[in-house]
Order: sequence, then structure tokens, then C-alpha cells
Amino acid sequence: MTYTEFLPSEYAKTVSEGKVTYRAPSNIALVKYWGKKEDQIPANPSISFTLDACATTTALTYSKLAEKGSGFSFELLFEGKDKPDFRPKIEAFFNRIESYLPFLKDYQLKIETSNSFPHSSGIASSASGMAALALCLMHIEKQLDPSINEEFFDQKASFLARLGSGSACRSIEGDLVQWGYHKGIPASSDLFAVKYPFPVHEVFHKYHDTILLVDKGQKQVSSTIGHNLMHGHPFAEQRFSQAHENITKLKEVFATGNLKGFIEVVESEALTLHAMMMTSMPYFILMKPNTLKIIQKIWQFRSTSKTHLCFTLDAGANVHVLYPQEEKEKAHQFIKDELVAYCENGQYICDRIGFGAKLLLP
Repeated sequence: MTYTEFLPSEYAKTVSEGKVTYRAPSNIALVKYWGKKEDQIPANPSISFTLDACATTTALTYSKLAEKGSGFSFELLFEGKDKPDFRPKIEAFFNRIESYLPFLKDYQLKIETSNSFPHSSGIASSASGMAALALCLMHIEKQLDPSINEEFFDQKASFLARLGSGSACRSIEGDLVQWGYHKGIPASSDLFAVKYPFPVHEVFHKYHDTILLVDKGQKQVSSTIGHNLMHGHPFAEQRFSQAHENITKLKEVFATGNLKGFIEVVESEALTLHAMMMTSMPYFILMKPNTLKIIQKIWQFRSTSKTHLCFTLDAGANVHVLYPQEEKEKAHQFIKDELVAYCENGQYICDRIGFGAKLLLP
């Protein structure tokens, strides 16, 4: 599909007011998206697990204005309180998507949003937040154009979410989602994410993710700055090729339930992401001493217990511990006994694989 296919024709219906609520999950990339082109186009494909417990719930109340506004009319409440520092990001998002949702200036919008996870917990709230908002806006468009089918609804929601936050496009569906063109994945696109189309062994449908909150402070480097550091990076092209190769490797891994192969790809991807930051200019070390201690503990435990715990990382110090359902009890005991001591204030979040966003009652 192309950009033009997301431009609507004249709407067949009118709608004066309403309210809609969506709950959209966060996601954790297994093959990392790092580096982007204009319009939030990824420099390499990525694939992610959609999470379940870590999610954003957004309610959107809309009422038609007497006449179209010159700007966007909206108020924003985060967890019941006015959040003026969020407004510029929403304003920028609306400017990016206005041509695809030309009704935006026709309505007064009230956005009420909240997260199921603590603020500054190291979970990417921009992904779940932008996904939930995009779905709410698509609900309005479907009222205006009832011919929109479910497949196009999800594609356009993913397309719009991407323009707010790149990884948000992977938070519409689940449980395995792929984004970015890859020659081996039918219908893969840089414009929106798709459900992983190949067979997936049942072991991967019940995976768990325990997020260890090593450092709850402000991110050292914003995602935008981090992605931009890939421009002119001495190892950028090798990195982008590696991502393509790893997605190819995962086809066999997912089909056969090859946990050893899964661990090799996922941990390598996590460390490569941080290697890119350490070898950029300027350079950054995003891991903390406790991040490294946790990784060492995981490696030791996996070797002695013959289990399949592994880790992945986002662009920060916190650690996602991944493990199959069958090893849940051993994993939880190990985390409590050995890893919680390395978390800030002993905090961690238990999550699992989820199956995408949900429409809630208003």
C-alpha cells in the first residue's frame, strides 16, 4: 500500500458527538528498530511481542464544532490531571495526520488517558499511548465512513500511530507483530505493522516478560536523538543487514519452537542496540552496573538450571526477562531470590504476551 491509499474520500455520514475508549498495549521488540528516515520510516525491519498488562487506556470524547476551527481544539487529561507538557506532542501528531483525518479540526476533543504501569517505569508509554489515541480517532472515521472494514481499520490505525511514535504501530495487534519491509515477509510494509504471517510454535504464544526496573529516572537519551545517531554511524549498514538476517532466522525459530535459537537472536539484538549507542558520535552508555550484574546472573542461572530465561533491553538500563510458560515458577523464584536486589526500590513488573488493543465500553 501507499500513502495515498490512506487519504479518505468525502465522508458519506455525519456524526455530531460521541465517546470511545480503547486500551492499547505496550510492546517489546525482539529484533530492534533503531534508525529512521523521514516520516517515521524505519531504517530496518523489526519484530515484537505485544504485551498484556502494560497498557494505556484512552477515552476520547468528541463533539462537532459550529464551524471548522483554524487550529486543533482539544484538552488532555493524564490520570485525571491536566498535562500541558504533553500538548506539544499531540499538536505535532495532529499536524502530521491531518491530511489522513481531515475531520480533526471539525471537533472539540477531550482526551483522557492513563497507564497501567507507573510513570517513569521504563516502559515505552509513547507506543501504547499513540496506539490507543490512533484507534480512538479511527473509530470517529468509521462513524463517518461505515464502509471501512476491520483489516483497513487496523492498517490505518497502525499507519497513524507510527506518525506519533514509530514503535506504536506495533501496538495495534498481537501477539507477534512485524514492521518494516522484509523481502521474506508477505505484505510487510514500512508504513504500518502486520501480524506475523508464518506458523508459530505454541511455546511462543505463552511467553512471559518480567521487567526489572533498574533505573526509573529520566531517559538519558530521547528516542528521537538515539535514532538520529544512526545517520552516518560507521556500523549502520551492517546493523541494518543484521536485522534483516535475524528476522529471516526467526522464521525457523518460531515455527519449530527452537528456544536456543530464540535466545541467541534476542540477546544479540539487545546488545547490538547498546553497541550502536556506545559507538555513535556522541556516544552513550545506557546500561547501569546493575544491568550488567543482572545479565551475568541470567547467564549463570540458565547454564546451571538448564532453563531458557533470556533478556532483552530497550534503550535504557531496565531489563526484560523473557521465559516460556512452562518455566514460570522457576523463573519467578529466581527473579525474587537473585534479581530483585538489583532493581530500584526492589520494583519490577510481571507481564506476559498479549493479543493486541481492545475496544472498551465508553
